[in-house]
Amino acid sequence: MTRVLIVDDDPHLLRALTIALTARGYRTSAASDATTALRAAATAAPDLAVIDLGLPDLDGINIVESLRGWSTAPIIVLSARHDETAKINALDAGADDYVTKPFGMGELLARIRAALRRATPADEQPVITTAAFTVDLAAKRVTTAVGEIRLTPTEWHLLELLVRHPGRLVTQRQLLQEVWGPRYEKETNYLRVHLANLRRKLEPEPSRPRYLITEPGIGYRFTPDTTT
Repeated sequence: MTRVLIVDDDPHLLRALTIALTARGYRTSAASDATTALRAAATAAPDLAVIDLGLPDLDGINIVESLRGWSTAPIIVLSARHDETAKINALDAGADDYVTKPFGMGELLARIRAALRRATPADEQPVITTAAFTVDLAAKRVTTAVGEIRLTPTEWHLLELLVRHPGRLVTQRQLLQEVWGPRYEKETNYLRVHLANLRRKLEPEPSRPRYLITEPGIGYRFTPDTTT
C-alpha cells in the first residue's frame, strides 16, 4: 500500500486530505508541523509527500530539502504562496510539483497519481554491496560474512542516509535534522555515538574505518569499494 505523508498546519485541510487519500486506498501519515513530519518520515519512509510551506516551527522548504537528502519519493508542495519566486524555490529545493491553494481535491489526486507513476518503484531500490557488508534498502537488511546484523532504527536511518549518497559528504546538520528533527541540529554527540556503534557492527577495523568516514567538524561520508 502506498504510504503518503501529509504535512499541513490547517487541521481542517489535514483531516480532509487524510480522509480523501485513505478512502482511495493510500496509507496516510499526518503531521501539523515540521518536527512531527520529519519524525514520521524517519519512522516510515513515505512513497510520496504532500507538504505545506507555512508551518509553525519551520518553513516547509526545509522539509523538502531534508527529505530530498535521502529520499527519491515524489514531493508535492501545497501553498498559499502564489508568487513565482516561491514556486521556483520549492522546485529547486527538490519538490516535484507545486499546487497553489485553494485547489480542487480532484486535481490534487490526479497530480498524486501522476507523480507516483513517474516515481521509481520501491522494489527497484538498490542493494549496496561492499567487501565487508551488504545493505538491502528495499528489505531494510544489513548483512556481513557472519549473517544479518541487527541495527537500531536510528542506526539504520543514519546508514541509509549515507549509503544513498555514495562518495558524497552528508553534513552533520543534515543528518541530525533528518534523523532526530530540526531542534537537534547541534547535538553532534548523538552522531559520534551512533556512528561508533555502526562501525563496531560493520567495519572490519572500527578504529580505522574504511567505509563510514568522518569529515571532522563537517559531516560523514560513505566510501564504497571502487570495484562495487
